[in-house]
Amino acid sequence: TFYKWRGAFDEKNLRTLETRSRAPKHVREKTITPLEERRVIAIRKAHLRWGKVKLSAHYKNVYGQSISSWKIQYTIQKYRLYYNPKKNAQTQAKRKRAKEKKRITELKKQPFPGFLLALDTIVIWWNGVKRYIVTGIDTASKIAFARMYTTKSSRNAGDFLKRLMYLLDHEAWNACHDNGSEFYKHFAQAVTELGLGDYWSRKHTPTDNPVCERFNRTLKDEFIAMGNMTADPIIFNRALTEWLIEYNFVRPHQTLGYETPWEYYSKANKLLPMYSSRTSSLIAH
Repeated sequence: TFYKWRGAFDEKNLRTLETRSRAPKHVREKTITPLEERRVIAIRKAHLRWGKVKLSAHYKNVYGQSISSWKIQYTIQKYRLYYNPKKNAQTQAKRKRAKEKKRITELKKQPFPGFLLALDTIVIWWNGVKRYIVTGIDTASKIAFARMYTTKSSRNAGDFLKRLMYLLDHEAWNACHDNGSEFYKHFAQAVTELGLGDYWSRKHTPTDNPVCERFNRTLKDEFIAMGNMTADPIIFNRALTEWLIEYNFVRPHQTLGYETPWEYYSKANKLLPMYSSRTSSLIAH
């Protein structure tokens, strides 16, 4: 690199050391002609269910000339010549989302608090009413949070993430969750606003999110099963707050050497006390 700069250096023009554009000078241009386009449109409209390779072979039989399948595909996309345009748009959007997802298996996990927050949603039917409990836990320190909502929406999931980050003093780096619909749109926006890495677990693979799955079981066994279930979110969340305080500040955890999550976390000096003047106002409302 030094010799490259030395060769480019001109003492009369320091701009010679600036990084130059690496874009190719010659790029491939689409070579399909207007006549080919009209012909492709005609045979595509006549055979909306045929694929591009089959259409390419049919084109040669009809017009006596060869045409590449990519030209067929280009024309189909340009003029949206699909049998069901709406369904195709949904399929393409789904593929795009899947391509953009970062799987949790790609993340090299680190053992320090705040590195990874695991999230999930518990669905509960209670006296004919459906309720959703969003849960989140720091995978290293086991500091956890949960909150009941009446709907399973991305807006509520985003609200939950912001509350969790507030309690953690915004000392977190990555979030992991499953493929539930609540973890799109508003939740994704919250992830971006908070500057978190966003990782998805694989479908039907609970082992990708074992810490949160274990917390969900503890919440069910030690809180819900002990007579605390109610369909009223205000009453439920108020009682849940008290239980979370015990879980994080009083209850010893075997995986932490029988320390509490707060004791473990405080050693890293990462987190202000959860039960501060702001905690009750944030959770109870």
